[in-house]
Amino acid sequence: MKQTGETSTFSSRVVAAVARTGPLCAGIDPSGSLLAEWGLADSASGVQTFGLRCVEAFCDTVAVVKPQVAFFERFGSAGMAALEQVLSAARSAGLLVIADAKRADIGNTMEAYASAWLDPASPLAADAMTAVPYLGLGSLQPAIDLAAREGKGVVVVVRSSNPEGRTLQEARTGDGAGPGVEDLLLSEMAALNAQTETSGVLGAVIGATLEPSGFPLPTLGGIILSPGIGAQGGTAEGVRRLFAGCPKGTVLANVSRSVLGAGGDVASLREAARVAQEEMTGALASD
Repeated sequence: MKQTGETSTFSSRVVAAVARTGPLCAGIDPSGSLLAEWGLADSASGVQTFGLRCVEAFCDTVAVVKPQVAFFERFGSAGMAALEQVLSAARSAGLLVIADAKRADIGNTMEAYASAWLDPASPLAADAMTAVPYLGLGSLQPAIDLAAREGKGVVVVVRSSNPEGRTLQEARTGDGAGPGVEDLLLSEMAALNAQTETSGVLGAVIGATLEPSGFPLPTLGGIILSPGIGAQGGTAEGVRRLFAGCPKGTVLANVSRSVLGAGGDVASLREAARVAQEEMTGALASD
């Protein structure tokens, strides 16, 4: 359950972290190409070293880190053991962690996914997990319920930055007369965030390269994670325009390659994160 003295919701803890350090979420993405650039082996030990260096560099520099689970999963049990070490180090360093697992299923299978990533007793426990809602938002209810009980978050991939997703996400409901699928999901999420039991639990992934949709993002009631900055073309100014009016501290600008490509030593990573942090802090500063 929630620890004594812990801020009650995931979203409010993010807001507090952003107030301390700024609105940056740094990806921990040990791809094969980055491992090679860093001079690390393409192995479980390589991804563990990569992740631990990131934690050391980003501690006290960014608000949130987001390990991409797939880069650890590809090494099987050894890779997942490496991820456990990285998650433990991040928790010990006081970083908020979003496990980028993008899970989706129904019933007791979704319960099991939620337990793996959100139950404090799990060795993989994070502050939030990413999830995919295209089996219906209701399919994520086991994760939403567990997150609400434990002060955790479920960050839902609603408006992704990849062009392949747009046809489905923009599809109109109600025989073409209703809102787009993405806006319908955002409305359902806002309604859940407005309920006392699930207040602030649901966050949304909204790509930084997109144009605004019809849903008023300041009313979401949860955090927004915005990928696509840097390598995919998203900019600080674009983030400022897209999320104008959102409550202070609720928007996390997600950076990965643009920071991780700075090199494999802690000092270079920290400096790259600091520069990106300053840019995003200026862009998202309140008027």
